[in-house]
Amino acid sequence: MRACAEVDLSAIRTNVARLSEVAGGAAMMVVVKADGYGHGMSEVARAARATGASWLGAAVLEEAIGLRAGGDTGRILTWLAVPGESYDEALGNDIDVTASARWQLADIVSSARRVRRRARLQLKVDTGLARNGASVDEWPLLLAAAADAQDRGEAVVTGVWSHFACADEPDHPANDSQEQNFRSALADVRAAGLDPEVTHLANSAGTLLRPSARFDLVRCGIAVYGLSPAPRTATAAELGLRPAMTLRTRLAAVRQVPAGQGVSYGWTHETPRPSSLGLVPVGYGDGIPRHASNRAHVQIGGVRTPVVGQVCMDQIVVDLGAVDARPGDEVVVFGAGDLGEPTAQDWADAAGTISYEIVSRLGGRIARRFVGQDGQ
Repeated sequence: MRACAEVDLSAIRTNVARLSEVAGGAAMMVVVKADGYGHGMSEVARAARATGASWLGAAVLEEAIGLRAGGDTGRILTWLAVPGESYDEALGNDIDVTASARWQLADIVSSARRVRRRARLQLKVDTGLARNGASVDEWPLLLAAAADAQDRGEAVVTGVWSHFACADEPDHPANDSQEQNFRSALADVRAAGLDPEVTHLANSAGTLLRPSARFDLVRCGIAVYGLSPAPRTATAAELGLRPAMTLRTRLAAVRQVPAGQGVSYGWTHETPRPSSLGLVPVGYGDGIPRHASNRAHVQIGGVRTPVVGQVCMDQIVVDLGAVDARPGDEVVVFGAGDLGEPTAQDWADAAGTISYEIVSRLGGRIARRFVGQDGQ
């Protein structure tokens, strides 16, 4: 096998248990969008359910429907759609759907009429992220339309929610502002005569770092996968989390080059001395970030070795230094860090991005192997 992302499902379960403990009395939603942040949506969902997650979160309709097709029977929430999408299959599968605007509510109600099924409806309000959710002006109109749909038996409002912009920065003033805006929005909900089953605002960072924002339900994504949602505040280990993914491959070639040899496209690296270079057969076509060129590391033979030259579509070059390596030797691109290997956060730092992107962008050429299940 050329390259494999090994996913430790026991780590997923440990992380879910840890987050549930922190959340106290709040119910747990595990967010499995984007193929479980690259970890495998169905496999993560099963591990999360086995650890007591009462909800799953899926960004788009096809993800939520895919969870049902995979056998999940619990509560699932989905939220992102474009005008004209059909909710027929989602409603037929008892999936909770979100309306962030009246046009979205109208699409949901149209589907409810077609399938003769009352929609399980959640309402999203924009409290300051300025991305999705009903605006201040739209919110009372959306509430009124949802109340009318509920009175007609076309929908039941099961939840009200919003999303933090800066929860990874605990002292950012946006957090206080958004929480207050959310509480005001909930007062509007009660005034409209609606009594939702759950209200929720906290993402992973909010769950771990802002107790007042936990409400009835917390939505945990990146922390479930063992990565810190606020790395400038606390590491994954400090938060009691364990990274679940290890990306492994093998050396495809080893060559000796003289001092002054340009390496990879553009010769952005020149060897300062006679060097041993290793060819690692993964690149940006597999999701390895090109911005990490000349800055990231991999581990070979228990030693961190630097990436030299530009990350290519299918391969990267590393300076082996004193490592006596041969083609076929294992390369750990990133992992939990227990044995000194780079982590996804290390790669994120090298690329100037976030760990979410490192794990979720891994492409279809990367095989997945699941461990930590059924005694493995």
